[in-house]
Amino acid sequence: MRDVAQAAGVSVATVSHVVNNKPGARIGADARQRVRDAVERLGYRPNALATTLSRGSSRFIGLVSDAIASTPFAGQIIHGAQDEAWKRGYVLLVADTDGNRAAEDDAIAIMLEYQVQGVLYSSWFHHEVQVPAALEQTTTVLVDCYSSGSGLPSVVPDERQGGMAATRRLLEAGHRRVAFINTTTESPAQEGRLAGYREALVSAGIGFDESLVFPAAPDQGGGYDAAGQIVDSGATAVFCHNDRVAMGLYDGLREAGLSIPGDIAVMGFDNQDVISAHLRPPLSTVALPHYDLGAAAVRVLLGVTDMAEARPLLVSCPVIERESV
Repeated sequence: MRDVAQAAGVSVATVSHVVNNKPGARIGADARQRVRDAVERLGYRPNALATTLSRGSSRFIGLVSDAIASTPFAGQIIHGAQDEAWKRGYVLLVADTDGNRAAEDDAIAIMLEYQVQGVLYSSWFHHEVQVPAALEQTTTVLVDCYSSGSGLPSVVPDERQGGMAATRRLLEAGHRRVAFINTTTESPAQEGRLAGYREALVSAGIGFDESLVFPAAPDQGGGYDAAGQIVDSGATAVFCHNDRVAMGLYDGLREAGLSIPGDIAVMGFDNQDVISAHLRPPLSTVALPHYDLGAAAVRVLLGVTDMAEARPLLVSCPVIERESV
């Protein structure tokens, strides 16, 4: 800073006021320009740590997650948060702890030492979490997860809307007997997607038939095992809890001699591109809006999106059209 002041012919205090954009500083336009020219010519950069100490906060936003960096489709949460943070002049510090509580505590401690603007605490799938006590020391937003009674804002996918959108797409294709393969695992996805399925049927004037809802393990084996029941039900379309279930259902329906979508239409959920885009035919599905979850969480943390109370912010799940409907 002294070098810049000498090159610009001004005081060190004047350089400090210019580079920190101090409001109310009475500095002439010519002096400001000389300082800017000297900064560029000398390659000067302010000391980030000193700036952090003087402001009481930094231009960093922390993101702590369990496994989203190693989960290809959930990794979009990081991309969305990173893009939104960068757009607003912040840098994202990411710690993916693989569910290791000790590593998580260490990561949060380091972020607090760097006086981050706040922390996004995220999970790779939508469920309830226990929030580390250390996060009480900073602004925290939960991403793709929630914590009842914590008072923390959360940003989560709108599971009900997604289930409704999937079912409506099948109804729009002319199907009236639509089955639903739901998971046996209790979760917001299990409850919300079933609620959306039911609501779409009722809105279309079709009564909800519980015999068309088939519980199954949320994986390829679950979909394969449910195929026989689907055939026996007389359904002409199936909404699957996720893309892995749909992948197993594909195999079971083919073994039964049925074609997709000629004999039966199939709709998935999650939009795991490595699965849905590469099935034959490619799978129509509903996307979990991971990128939008990350971006929306940054806006909540920075106060761009106002959340007067700790209600969940629901992010819509869009239909991805392919060839299975």
